Amino acid sequence: MISLYDTLSGEVRPLELREPGQVSLYACGPTVYDHPHLGHARSAITYDVLRRYLQWRGLQVCHVANITDIDDKIIDRARSQGRSEPEVAAEWEAVYRNVMDRLGVLPPHQQPRATEWVDAMVAFIAAITEAGKAYTTAAGVYLRVGSVDGYGDLVKRSLDELRASAGARVEVDEDKEDPLDFALWKAAKPGEPSWPSPWGAGRPGWHIECASMSLGILGDGFDIHGGGNDLVFPHHTNERAEALAVGRTFARHWVHNAMLNVDGTKMAKSLGNYRTVEDMLNEHPDNARAFRLLVLQTHYRKTMEVNSELLASARTAVQRLDALARRLTADPNTQPVPEASSVAELLRRFRAAMDHDLGTPEAIAVVFDNVRKANTGFDSASAEGALLARAVLDAAAALGLAVEDASQSVGDDAGVEELVSRRQAAREAKDWATADELREELSALGVVVEDTPSGPKWHRP
Repeated sequence: MISLYDTLSGEVRPLELREPGQVSLYACGPTVYDHPHLGHARSAITYDVLRRYLQWRGLQVCHVANITDIDDKIIDRARSQGRSEPEVAAEWEAVYRNVMDRLGVLPPHQQPRATEWVDAMVAFIAAITEAGKAYTTAAGVYLRVGSVDGYGDLVKRSLDELRASAGARVEVDEDKEDPLDFALWKAAKPGEPSWPSPWGAGRPGWHIECASMSLGILGDGFDIHGGGNDLVFPHHTNERAEALAVGRTFARHWVHNAMLNVDGTKMAKSLGNYRTVEDMLNEHPDNARAFRLLVLQTHYRKTMEVNSELLASARTAVQRLDALARRLTADPNTQPVPEASSVAELLRRFRAAMDHDLGTPEAIAVVFDNVRKANTGFDSASAEGALLARAVLDAAAALGLAVEDASQSVGDDAGVEELVSRRQAAREAKDWATADELREELSALGVVVEDTPSGPKWHRP
């Protein structure tokens, strides 16, 4: 049974599906006005892994992730560059899609743009207004937060507690009835894009966008709503309130991933540790897989650490998977043999880890523990080597960890040099276990290393 931590209930609980065998998943997508950063990458990979694993377990998944293509930041960027908002949004949407593809993130089954759903948003706002849960000011239409029972349940806070802590996150309008009331519709301002509505020209608020698209595509009571934990309040709290205001059933399960630190500190431009996905990917050809491995090695609800040393170590680890795939391709034992008990144990441990709140750190540990066992099997010419290798690569694929084409050459010299260098560093640190693992990987690449007084020398026989 698959269980996930549910932010609303505050506990790990079974994933109870609206329709048996089918999972409806909505994950908040990007606002497209600038380069996506590593935090965006972590969130996207988290829900990519969740989708992939659910599919690996035999479930049919409908994955929806929106594109916010109208927003204050897009308007500001367009104005500063003398361009139109659609031009800015289209440019940065293309950048986002490109880096997600390079990261190996599967495209969502549907990726609606907010501007394509304005009519549905107007109808949603009208329903909230007719229910007496919204009111109009000169600045727009606001949801009356105090009229929604359980408004703060997602963040476990009362209205008074939220008022005291919200600060700059609430919209300023002297005509609002309550500081927490938030905009469903923003009245048009000169020079800004707008759409017609019963309340005059304007544009939708951010929260009504996701509520309209998720319910409009996936229907009431869809299974999972995901996003970064920075979205719990106000974004997800307000989405949920909009649905409750008209008596609609919103997400059955709320999943939130944590943020990340770069070089030990929360990522921020002011601290000089802000990193875009594109910069990270361009630094090394294997950084896409290495970054995914770092995501997997940290539980999705824990703060993740990124630095150059961790990326280098992760690159070495994914290259061990490549080496195993090459050994499997070259294995002369092609005769079918009975399934080994070790393979059944691998899969049992892997499923147990992943079924309990997407336990990727434990699952990855299982994968690499069996990389070692598979190599031992190959070394002893046992059929178990190939069986374990296939199971390892299948489990890695379930997490989106691809291996290089095993039919390719044994690798470039730069890659070999990096492995030799890392092995030497491990030897100097007296980390003999790591040094032995790296020697095994080099051997699988067809590389012989000789330790000499002047340092290690390598060659291919």
